[in-house]
Amino acid sequence: MLWRVRTSLPDRPGGLAALAQRVGEAGVNIMGLQIFPGLDEVTDEIVMRTPDGWSEVEIQGLIEGSGWTFITAQVCTEAALLDQPTRYVQAARTILARPASFPEVVAQLFDAESEPSTGEGPPQDGIEMTVGEIQVQVRRTAPFTDVERARAAAMADLVSDVLQRSKESAAIGTTSPGRRLGGGATPEYVVSGDSVSAILEGIVVGLATVQPATDDPDVRPVTLRVDPAWQRRGIGTRLLVDASRLAHMMGAAEILLTTRSDNQAVLPMVLAAGMRGRIRMAADQLTVRVPVRDLKPLS
Repeated sequence: MLWRVRTSLPDRPGGLAALAQRVGEAGVNIMGLQIFPGLDEVTDEIVMRTPDGWSEVEIQGLIEGSGWTFITAQVCTEAALLDQPTRYVQAARTILARPASFPEVVAQLFDAESEPSTGEGPPQDGIEMTVGEIQVQVRRTAPFTDVERARAAAMADLVSDVLQRSKESAAIGTTSPGRRLGGGATPEYVVSGDSVSAILEGIVVGLATVQPATDDPDVRPVTLRVDPAWQRRGIGTRLLVDASRLAHMMGAAEILLTTRSDNQAVLPMVLAAGMRGRIRMAADQLTVRVPVRDLKPLS
């Protein structure tokens, strides 16, 4: 059986040797090791192969018997033996190709969850990262080390830089109502009931609709679509801003955008609108919650 074990000890000479000796005497083989140094203590993540039938109880006894502090133990696969720098390079490549996959990729890197905590079960530690104006949080039972927090912040900075370059190269970011498009056309944005339409020469090329509240009366889902022929021209950004202001006028405190996890347009659009939000990814679905209470109501 393979186990991923977290343990800590005050930073003093001989501690790792004592653990290695005790592990060897128990017939357990250390297959991989990560060290997270701190000012007062060191945290180690050990991948160990134990005899069949071992449980967390035996592992905890083994760790504490060597003078270390037991944190967590989880059954794992051979994937835990992948070289850590390689994992980070692969994660960076994935995020560069699909920036919206950031929450899912970071959660996998740190053996965490991108789902929000329900308050049930053991207490969880979290890392909150800022990507542009978007807040991303991952959580897990094992406390995060300072080294891991620094790595997460560096990854978030990478994604922010990529999104900023993407936004600039695509000329996304203007919310000026007079932006002129190909052929000299100027979009007209029309509010009708719970919807905002982008109209060009009498044809609707974009539509944002504020949906009725579901579980939370303060949160209004928003659906947004721009005709593929007119995408990447700032129409979606303007529709998002106007729909957010409309939702605020309708009494909402937040809007909720839901899309596929591979939709690469959502994050640049939210960032271009200058709006703050919280993003999470679950399975193949990406959701962004954006506060609107401080926006000016749409006239």
